[in-house]
Amino acid sequence: MPRFMPLNYQQHSMVVINYLDQLRAGTFEYAIHYLIEEKLDLSVFYPKYKNDATGRLAYDPAALLKIVLFAYSKGITSSREIQWCCETNIIFKALSCDSVPHFTTIAAFISGRKDEIASVFEQILLICQMQGLLGNELFAIDGCKMSSNASKEWSGTFNELEEKRDKLKRHIRYQLELHERLDNTDTAEQAKQQRIQQTIDTLNKAHDKIEGFLNHKTAKPRMGTGKRPREVKSNITDNASAKMTTSKGTIQGYNGVAAVDKKYQVIVDAQVFGSGREQHTLKPILDTIQSRYKRLGISENIFAEQTIVTADTGFASESNMAYLHEHNINAYIPDNQFRSRDPKFNEQKAKYGKRHQDKKVRKKTTIPASEFQFDPVCKTCICPAGEQISFRGIRETTEGIKTAYFEGKLLQCRHCDKKHKCMHNPKSAEHRKGAGRQVSFRLEADRAPTYTDWMKQRVDSDRGKQIYSHRMSVVEPVFGNIGTNKGLNRFSLRGKDKVQGQWHLFCLIHNIEKLHNYGKVLH
Repeated sequence: MPRFMPLNYQQHSMVVINYLDQLRAGTFEYAIHYLIEEKLDLSVFYPKYKNDATGRLAYDPAALLKIVLFAYSKGITSSREIQWCCETNIIFKALSCDSVPHFTTIAAFISGRKDEIASVFEQILLICQMQGLLGNELFAIDGCKMSSNASKEWSGTFNELEEKRDKLKRHIRYQLELHERLDNTDTAEQAKQQRIQQTIDTLNKAHDKIEGFLNHKTAKPRMGTGKRPREVKSNITDNASAKMTTSKGTIQGYNGVAAVDKKYQVIVDAQVFGSGREQHTLKPILDTIQSRYKRLGISENIFAEQTIVTADTGFASESNMAYLHEHNINAYIPDNQFRSRDPKFNEQKAKYGKRHQDKKVRKKTTIPASEFQFDPVCKTCICPAGEQISFRGIRETTEGIKTAYFEGKLLQCRHCDKKHKCMHNPKSAEHRKGAGRQVSFRLEADRAPTYTDWMKQRVDSDRGKQIYSHRMSVVEPVFGNIGTNKGLNRFSLRGKDKVQGQWHLFCLIHNIEKLHNYGKVLH
């Protein structure tokens, strides 16, 4: 029988640990430690501390920032879990020098230091510039919609919230009547009365919550953006957030917009907006980049150096195009008809079909309107078979473009030898009554050119297509790294200021990782 050393799990052992030895060079935790200790100025955190002469010693903001950044890099956003990690994880102990801040201290640091965290974000950005990680040749802008700590069930317009409050009143009244009837009976069930009372208490809390929101002195309907703003849904738990539709369903949260430099995909600006629409976010993003680069001494006017700006169709609007044109910003932002004007995409649709489209029900390709002879002066149209088709009038589209509509007679199309190429369903022409082929033409000359037309010319050019093709490869991997790799896919706070600070922390993790991977100072 072999003999083994005895194992006693009840014994105690004193282990000598050097915390600095746990932060090994080349690791991400070392990058955080080195940057905060050697490169960053954290004096911006000091004014909020009032214990210069008396009071308890405060936790060093350097240690708090280290453990928060390292926790976020692991997808940990819960303050309680961060405290637990400081008690049990050796890396957290090394970063905090064995200090264990209470979770309320950690939560207050994250939610109440928006301006200070923004200062750290700019300092990291300046280090990226000094390390040569910013090319400043192309900025790609996009938004990432994330849910926040707010319930979409508490959303609605003021009229909808008033109706919900009145409905709760009726339900409370019914439960009170039911409770009173049970009190007047001799065989009243005590358990049933308790359940009814609990229901009444719950309904009263919900009613008071809506009533307090509607009757607050600052309460007013929340209006959307655009030329004709209309009321959008307010939210009782976080009125700065918005109800937004995403590919994964409807969420209540914020749209985190980021501007990313092309060279190493470093985030140069990050802001959150409580709206699913992105048109109104372009100007604040560009203005912030301009002022930040000037304040940091990187460039007096970064857009005067012909730095390219790209964004998707969600940022396209006439006011944005006017702003870009007036400020001479070298931007490429397509409208939502960009792909329909590109023959390359038409060929792909004909070859592969539209996304999620069943091949059996694919729409038949017919002779295009470009093969019809249209005379905009006489308002006449000759079909490819040489027949003149009837003019049906001019109507204005939602874009303000006048369009001329023509329609062929069924008698003409029924016996035409080109009907199988010209009509979607030529067999029905032999049996049905009605019209033949329909076609329309835009009367571009009947309206004044717009700034959107100016942008169309830029985007539709060969250079514009080549530049815009870089947008997705620049900005989308950033959101993939933050949301998927790091697990930072939702905001855990309420209020725009608090969420703004958290969004900066999310983006700080990404930029520090770029410094860790490509910066010379950490190697």
